[in-house]
Amino acid sequence: MTWSLICEHLFIVLAASILSIAIGLPLGIWAYVSKTARPVILRAVDLLQTIPSLALLGIIMVVLDPGKLTVIIGITLYSLLPIVRNTCLGLQEVDPGVKEAARGMGMSKPYRVLMVEFPLAFPTVFTGIRIAVVNAIGTAVFAAFVGGGGLGGVITQAIRISDMKLILAATAVLMAIAVVLDLLMGWFESQMRKARGGSRKMWVPVAVILLAFCLLLPYGRGSSGDLMLYDGDYSETQLMHHMVKMLVEDQTDLTVTIQDQMSQVNNFNSLKGGSHTCDLMISYDGTLLTTFFHQDVTDVPEGMSIYEYVNRVAQEEYGMRLLEKLGFDNTYAVAVPMAVAEKYGLETISDLIPVAGELTFGAEQGFFTLEGSMKYGPFTEFYGLSFRDYVPVDLGLKYSAIENGSFNVTVVYATDGLNRKVGLKVLEDDRGFFPDYNGAFLVREDVLERYPELEDILNRLAGCIPTEQMAELTYQVDVVGRTVEEVALEFLKEQGLIG
Repeated sequence: MTWSLICEHLFIVLAASILSIAIGLPLGIWAYVSKTARPVILRAVDLLQTIPSLALLGIIMVVLDPGKLTVIIGITLYSLLPIVRNTCLGLQEVDPGVKEAARGMGMSKPYRVLMVEFPLAFPTVFTGIRIAVVNAIGTAVFAAFVGGGGLGGVITQAIRISDMKLILAATAVLMAIAVVLDLLMGWFESQMRKARGGSRKMWVPVAVILLAFCLLLPYGRGSSGDLMLYDGDYSETQLMHHMVKMLVEDQTDLTVTIQDQMSQVNNFNSLKGGSHTCDLMISYDGTLLTTFFHQDVTDVPEGMSIYEYVNRVAQEEYGMRLLEKLGFDNTYAVAVPMAVAEKYGLETISDLIPVAGELTFGAEQGFFTLEGSMKYGPFTEFYGLSFRDYVPVDLGLKYSAIENGSFNVTVVYATDGLNRKVGLKVLEDDRGFFPDYNGAFLVREDVLERYPELEDILNRLAGCIPTEQMAELTYQVDVVGRTVEEVALEFLKEQGLIG
């Protein structure tokens, strides 16, 4: 967690707050002056509030590219309800005698609303703004899921590796920001109520927000560089992308920029098409087949490996190419705690068959979906397993759940260093159910044409990182607590790839 991430989070909050004020105040005034538009406007902002914030960001991301703009628009829409409703309510509560006096003086309706009624209603209006700003601080955490940056990525990573100190530290920072902003806005609101409005005073907080936004602008600018990558939401992705940056910048004059965190699926979506926002990513042949191309192992032509097939599809349909395999196979693996393995003498998945009725299987929700063959149903059917029960759990909480004994068997990734931390025994897939998930860089063809030296440079990593080595690297980051940059640089130096 750095000051840069904190400032980035504040930028998102302030940008969304300014936009929601600019949209919410006119809508609230319109709802007040127009009895016809009022129910439509209020119902619309009510409905926006009922959409889960993460779902709303996902919907917006379908239309726009991942990034800060998606997050800012999402939080803006989410913040409209308190601003619109309080603006309309505040104007309705202005003393009718004041309204009548203004009409008696011959003031036009627009002038009366804006210059007489709105200043008097502003303390109530400002309460809505205050609620919206404080709520936005927490909602901005979801920016991490759509490449928006901020402190959400820190919290997500900390939950996954069960780092309670980091969770509490990031949460404390968010709480401190919320408390400080709420106290400042609360003090100003009380001053406004004492002064009974005032057309000049009411613009002071708006000016302060605008000034703070201007100061934070450097943290919201788009990234630039010859090559653009996204940081991953797993240590493995982060390690490989930082190795790309170090290796390319050491061997060429190119600059490599690693943007905000992004999931594998969103990263692939940002890689394809003419409006792409990145140039390459670390991926896996099995992931391309099942997750990105929505195909199955049975779709691979006879005589072709998964790697060969997905590479052909990537080139023909997406204008991308997989470079050489890096050496690690991050396939699914079934694992149990060491105590369970010793109790039942488990070495292979087939050893689970006679004892499955005594055990509970737990995994992330995605493993229990019906899409694709690499899921719970096909897996248990293939091996003839009948577990006592199965428990879906959030991916970030899976390792904590198995440590706490919530279930006895789980599915993991072969290269995850947390397997070692939790003390899991990975069972041999003796009947070969799970396909290969060979790691390789997925690069746009036009990037390789523009920088022909790039392919040779990145292929220097080919075969250098066996599965056990990658597990050790992720262990150093997730368990030992070393930085991604430190571990990546040390590895490249040990391999003699950079000086």
